[in-house]
This record gives sequence, C-alpha cells and structure tokens, in this order.
Amino acid sequence: MKITRIETLPVLVPINPKVAIRSSRGIHTVSPFLFLKLHTDEGVIGLGEVSGTLEWSGEDHVTAVHIIRSCFEPLLVGRNPLEIEKRSTELQECVAGNPFTKAGIEMALWDILGKAAGLPLYRLLGGPVREQVPLKFSVSGLAPDAAAEIAAWAVEQGFKTLKVKVGTDPEQDVARVKAVRSAVGPGIRLGIDANGGWSPRTAIATIRRLYEYNVYFAEQPVKPHDPTWMADVRKNIEIPVLADESVNTLHDAMALVRAGAADVFSIYVGKGAGIGTARKIAVVAEAAGLGCTVGSNLELGVASAAMIHLAMATPGVHAEDFPCDILCPFLYEHDLLVEPLDIRDGRACPSERPGLGVELDDTQVARFLVA
Repeated sequence: MKITRIETLPVLVPINPKVAIRSSRGIHTVSPFLFLKLHTDEGVIGLGEVSGTLEWSGEDHVTAVHIIRSCFEPLLVGRNPLEIEKRSTELQECVAGNPFTKAGIEMALWDILGKAAGLPLYRLLGGPVREQVPLKFSVSGLAPDAAAEIAAWAVEQGFKTLKVKVGTDPEQDVARVKAVRSAVGPGIRLGIDANGGWSPRTAIATIRRLYEYNVYFAEQPVKPHDPTWMADVRKNIEIPVLADESVNTLHDAMALVRAGAADVFSIYVGKGAGIGTARKIAVVAEAAGLGCTVGSNLELGVASAAMIHLAMATPGVHAEDFPCDILCPFLYEHDLLVEPLDIRDGRACPSERPGLGVELDDTQVARFLVA
C-alpha cells in the first residue's frame, strides 16, 4: 500500500458560548482546525484532525495546510502508510515543532492501519484496559454565579468529576470554586486548573485556601518554563499536582520526574505529535510511579475518537482517579461526524468499527469550511 495524496479540509467551528473555556491563557470561542484525508492506492482513506490553536501551540488550519502541502505531502507520497513508526520519525526529522499537525498525519496513519486490519484502533494498541473512559467537565473561569450554573448543568449531564479554571485573580478564583462547590454539593469530585497562571507563592497560598472546598488536584499551577517551580508547589501543598503545559515531549516527562514536580501527566494526542508519543510518556509515568490523564485542546469528532482509543488501551492512564477531558458533544453544536461519538453520562466508549471508527459528515464540514 502507498500514500497517493493528502486532502486538506480547513474549518472554523464556533464553540457554544455558554460553555466556552475562559482561562488564564484567554478564551477559546472558535476552533481553527484542519481535517485531513490520507488517500492510498488501495482505496483506503485515513482520517486525521489537526486541533491546534495559535495561543496554545502556535498552529491553526493555515499553518497546518502550509506545512502539509510544502513538506509532508512531498515526503509521504509513495510511502507505505502501515509503517507508522518510520513515517512518524520522518515527520519529526522533516520539520521542527508543529506537533498538532504531525499528530493529524499520524492519526490518519493509525486509521488506515485499523481499516486494513479490520480492527478498531484500541485493539491495535493492545486491547482494552477498562470497559469505558470516565470523563470530567471543565468549568470556565467566569464570574462565580455563572461558573456555578455551568457546573450544575454539567452534573445534570452525568459528570461526577469537574475541574474549575482558576489562575487569574486569587480572590475571584477562591470565590469561583466556593460557588461551584455550593452548586454541586459534596458528592462531586472537584479539581482546579490554573493553566500556568499563578506564581509559585500565589499558587501555594491559594491552593491552601481551597482545601475547605475539598479540591482533590491542582493542574498546572505555575508556568511551564521551569520544573522546579512546580516541584516547589508540590512540596508545599497536600493534593496531587497535574502537569499539562509542562509535558509535551519525552524529555519534558523525564525532566518533571527528575525534579519531583508532578503526580500526574496530562497527555494529548496532539501535544506530543501523536498517539505514539503520548503512550511513551505514559510508560515514563508508569516507570516513575506516576499516573496520566488524557487532556484536551477542545478537539472535534475525529481527534476525540483518537483520544477515546488512547485512553481505552493505555494502562498508564489512570482515568478512574483522574478522568479524561473528552468533551466534544458538550462544546460544539455538531461533532462533524456521520454518527456521533458514544459520549454520555460522564463516560466515553470507542467505536467497534475499524480504525478510528468514524466518518466525516461532508454536509456539516461544508458548513464550516474556509478557503
């Protein structure tokens, strides 16, 4: 089998403004993503999604199309798509950075392999390590009353774990968490996510103030530049620290382990340039006695399917303790798939169809297609 061409479908998809994520990094109201179709000479087509945003990865549909057209398509045409490790290495050596674009290509390679083998992706990755994937909902960093309203709605949708965006103004952060706890009651697990918005001193002081609201983890309390900052926070608080923006590569994971900076890694399909790197980071975490969760850049349906397969088959993902951020149906009017993902009641299940198990809804894609 050989790759013949890469079809690109750039989209601009708005997020439901009622649940749009506001954090210390800004607000994510629209997703400038790219769908791609990897065509082969045997008629098998692999789907991928580049779910990059400029404020997060420095990528969007414009940069992704440019890199694919100028670099990746000339590199891949005529190559065997079933040799995923070799193709992924070639992508890494061809262009520096651009992990979400590389992840979109790698995703499509896995989809082709699954379709060629007649197996869903999670079975190719070793089979299920859980029956379903527990999920948590992200409560936007809005005014306390508005955040409480979103949290109550999320509980009505079946979520049993929430995380509240903090990291802006400590007084508002505390008030927001207090309001959310009051709205959802004592039976819902509650974490916080600062997206690197606090200094170490502010993080320690603010997290200690939040103990009375029974928060059970703190995600990325400080900026990702120096793991010793996170280590300082971890030594001075009584709840687990999750590393998100701090862990993109295997080298990041090793640096965090050596520094004693985290209890849990948030791994992405996109952040480390693909499923392969995400699983390698999970192995590093296992070896260090740490756990992982699957984090999100507010992916649409194709990448969300890949995230479900990743979480289903990766032992190092401790989704029962730290549920995953796979939220597509709750953020968008439509996931742009022919059949919606099986996400409900605070959990996700993978498709049993080959590969990613999803098909793009061409009519819906056309609604959001951009030049």
